[in-house]
Amino acid sequence: MKEMPETDFIKFLGTAGARIVVSKQLRASGGMWYSLDGFNVLVDPGPGCLVRCISSRPKIDPMQLNAIILTHRHLDHAADVNVMIEAMTEGGFKKRGVLYTPEDALVEDPVVFKYVRGYLSRIEIMKEGGSYKLSDTVSFQTPLKHQHPSETYGINFFTQKCTISLIVDTRYFPELLKHYNGDVLIINVVRHTVDKDMKPWLYHLSIKDVKEIVTALKPKVTILNHFGMTMVKAQPRVVAERLSNETGLKIIAAGDGMRFDLTAV
Repeated sequence: MKEMPETDFIKFLGTAGARIVVSKQLRASGGMWYSLDGFNVLVDPGPGCLVRCISSRPKIDPMQLNAIILTHRHLDHAADVNVMIEAMTEGGFKKRGVLYTPEDALVEDPVVFKYVRGYLSRIEIMKEGGSYKLSDTVSFQTPLKHQHPSETYGINFFTQKCTISLIVDTRYFPELLKHYNGDVLIINVVRHTVDKDMKPWLYHLSIKDVKEIVTALKPKVTILNHFGMTMVKAQPRVVAERLSNETGLKIIAAGDGMRFDLTAV
């Protein structure tokens, strides 16, 4: 398989969020591949992740993975975690790689099968306020437990070149503004607007929430991701362009297969 370029980048293997967009595959749902200082980490391998890696142009080789992170156990974020562990470890014949995950993905009704856990070099349980070293030059933190039905953590990646913040599934609460100050800010925005009929237990951000967050944090680049049906209908690129014009900030919408070059930050 053709080797991946060494340039630091984020590859969006899918931008689907919530059940309907994922179930109908209106957008792909493979998660995000980060290549950071030569370290390859996969975040939230949802349904179709392996297929999206192999069909990527240029191809992304799962055997070059060094780690997998689950921000939480929901299937749109974790459905392909077991097959990606197998691919990373060459079917379990090479014991390697690390899985970072909330504890509830491993215990009662686990999404990570017990038989694949032994293929990994180790498993690290993520906690609120946790710090984790990926390599000599790359680390990440899980600063804040998000408000979501399952145990869920956002991420701050730290490299020699930049910092990358990832706000995943959550409802809005003010503490978010204290913890995600990356040069690049990726935000999961399932809802375009919030209507009175929205189920309170869905706990997802809307564009109104995103506007408040980016206006306060002012990242160099904001990338919208993980779109539900109302966002798909509103056309994420159009929404991002309008939000960028309103705030004066650089805001773009991720697309399936989009590669974001971190050297441009």
